Amino acid sequence: MRMLMKVQFPLEPFNSAVRDGSAGQKIRSILEANQPESVYFVEEDGHRGGILIVEVNDPSDIPALAEPWFLTFNANVQFRIAMTPEDLGRANLDSLGQQWS
Repeated sequence: MRMLMKVQFPLEPFNSAVRDGSAGQKIRSILEANQPESVYFVEEDGHRGGILIVEVNDPSDIPALAEPWFLTFNANVQFRIAMTPEDLGRANLDSLGQQWS
């Protein structure tokens, strides 16, 4: 299942990793291990963050995706189901609308 994974970095230890030059390599190592479909780095609520699209085949996949961010950066990680227009089309919204009207 395709999921949107939001990562938010607290100022520390991320600032220290930037100062000592290790932030980039740490991020690259995590991304190489997780192999996300796409990655975007963003600012959110005054913090550095990232939005990743990842494939989750089983709930047991979640720790392997989240723990590197938790353990490396004390990051906050959230997951949301992400649907393409095709996925939404298969949801049969018209029938659901009729059923629940």
